[in-house]
Amino acid sequence: QLRLVESGGGLVQPGGSLRLSCAASGRSLANNAIGWFRQAPGKEREGVSCINHSGEYKQYADSVKGRFTISRDNAKNMVFLQMSSLKPEDTAVYYCVGQDWYGHRCGPPFGSWGQGTQVTVSS
Repeated sequence: QLRLVESGGGLVQPGGSLRLSCAASGRSLANNAIGWFRQAPGKEREGVSCINHSGEYKQYADSVKGRFTISRDNAKNMVFLQMSSLKPEDTAVYYCVGQDWYGHRCGPPFGSWGQGTQVTVSS
């Protein structure tokens, strides 16, 4: 079973930056696509970004394109989400999760959701 723990969230002003980390345990994440999701108050959980097993392919929600960058270091068993030019609407709990990979796109997530990490963008 792939177990993931998110970290790196916090309070940041609009326009600021944060880097979220996703650390795997239990087994290697090297063979899995990994996605970042977020859930804001009063909203459904939404996909933010996804990266395939090798890091060759990356996907982003339209709302974060050009501002967020997903990356991975399989040797360290970690995936990252660099967030820049943050906006108040980015405020949410962020989760990482393993996902199936179909050709060149992310498929359904699998496994259990963790606690996530809170990102708050506010003045």
